[in-house]
Amino acid sequence: MIGKLSLNQATTKYWTVEQAVDGCVRAGIGAIGLWREPVAETGLDAAVRLVRDAGLRVSSYCRGGFLTGPDEAATLDDNRRAIDEAAALGAPCLVMVVGGLPPGERDIVAVRKRMAQRVGLLAPYAQEWGVRLALEPLHPMYCADRAVLSTLRQALDIAERFPVDAVGVVVDAYHVWWDPEVHDQIARAGERIASFQVCDWILPLAEDALLSRGMMGDGHVDFRALGRSVAAAGYDGDVEVEIFNADIWAADGDDVLATMVQRYREHVAPVEVG
Repeated sequence: MIGKLSLNQATTKYWTVEQAVDGCVRAGIGAIGLWREPVAETGLDAAVRLVRDAGLRVSSYCRGGFLTGPDEAATLDDNRRAIDEAAALGAPCLVMVVGGLPPGERDIVAVRKRMAQRVGLLAPYAQEWGVRLALEPLHPMYCADRAVLSTLRQALDIAERFPVDAVGVVVDAYHVWWDPEVHDQIARAGERIASFQVCDWILPLAEDALLSRGMMGDGHVDFRALGRSVAAAGYDGDVEVEIFNADIWAADGDDVLATMVQRYREHVAPVEVG
């Protein structure tokens, strides 16, 4: 197996769980980050068997969150189901994309407060099931629609209110590489780092900014610097490659994984611990 490399299932968007698992085995990748939608299509029990029988680690489960909407009961219920699924799959964390501004709302301070309160309502349940809520700050361009958390500092200000095994943070290179405080905040995070995700920031941006991620080495992110900081903070878990890119999605999946392995070795593995 290739170090701590993990395929986040979003990178091969059109593969089923079975295809992604089989692809990892063929490529010598020892871990996979699963997403709820393809797991639902496969069936939770079947997905558990596929991963277990292949001998893969589940590095994360995506995604929970979207905690900012008006229907608190439905939001909490859906996230508790996601925690249940993550526990069944053996995922150590549930990645939380916390949600943006609900339609018609502009009071971002109040929305952030609401989001943090709901993290608090979910944290004991997650801790009970051994699944850490992993708060993921997203680049500020996603603040309105996807995540009112934009920096690691913001995410840690919330996470530190709760036990370390209940709430942690995601260090996603794409979203935090630009932050002047990123290395200090990674050091602050320490054992709260629940997931380390990598992909590159490429230009020009796609018409849909969500699809502007690239393969490591094709853009502007210094993965070695981020990797050194994450390792120094004590993180020794898997390194997930999570790429949203229409051209990569359209390519042959095995070719994508072969390139991913090569770029991981060239740009990420030298700074890996574990």
